[in-house]
Amino acid sequence: MPTHTDLPPLHEYPVTVAGKEIHISETGEGPPVLLLHGGGPGASGVPNYTRNIAPLSRHHRVIVPDLPGYGRSTKGVDPTDPFGHLAHHIRGAMDQLGLQKASLIGNSYGGACALRLALDTPDRVDRLVLMGPGGIGTTRTLPTPGLRSLLNYYSGEGPSRAKLEAFIRSHLVFNAADVPDHVIDARYEASIDPEVIANPPLRRPTGPHALRTLWRMDFTRDPRLARLPVPTLVVWGAADRVNRPSGGRMLADRMPDCDLYLVANTGHWVQFERAELFNRLCADFLAGRR
Repeated sequence: MPTHTDLPPLHEYPVTVAGKEIHISETGEGPPVLLLHGGGPGASGVPNYTRNIAPLSRHHRVIVPDLPGYGRSTKGVDPTDPFGHLAHHIRGAMDQLGLQKASLIGNSYGGACALRLALDTPDRVDRLVLMGPGGIGTTRTLPTPGLRSLLNYYSGEGPSRAKLEAFIRSHLVFNAADVPDHVIDARYEASIDPEVIANPPLRRPTGPHALRTLWRMDFTRDPRLARLPVPTLVVWGAADRVNRPSGGRMLADRMPDCDLYLVANTGHWVQFERAELFNRLCADFLAGRR
């Protein structure tokens, strides 16, 4: 597996949506595609897709936002409807960029954001690629060890590099040695931003509205899923320890235009662990070659 893919020159700038800044990195020309990153501690756009941006930019305008609450975007996510909050701001970023329609590629939390955006406004989404998305109901009653590790990062004794390394090496990837130390170092530094510690963007719902929040975060309860007209590719690591791979079969069974690709010996980071395969699948799917 490659250890690094050189990034092309990136144009970086903020856009403002509902009073919050969303940091954007982009490169390439062609049909627009947004890459939406996962929600683990210290996550952000470009590092999440460092092995995918250059290949995808050969035929597409690749736009990589830092989701609200992450990276260089304004911190804070509405805890009563996190998927809706993310989708609203990414759709607003599309408005600011003059994009009436774009394809979306979303990993984990970013996959949930992409799916919610498509359900709310299907006319804004050309094609949809989801990798191990959240909100598929397979962890509602029995969370995976990976999800528990993610949600407990800021609790107890608080964040630490050791906790983050254990989460990444034990739960995000199939082979722990595939993740270089510098990736963990960078994510740890981002995870201890005081604004993030004060208001983690991904947390376990609590309080009087917790059940309502969990309902909103479960796409299996949304009748719109069975009517979603957007062509969708679901890519799921067969050894995903954060979101159970059975969610992929559920999506393929329920959505009217959904392909499923289950990747052997791969964890939650398909785009990182199996970059060459992932880039080829995306290029074909986005071009209409299924």
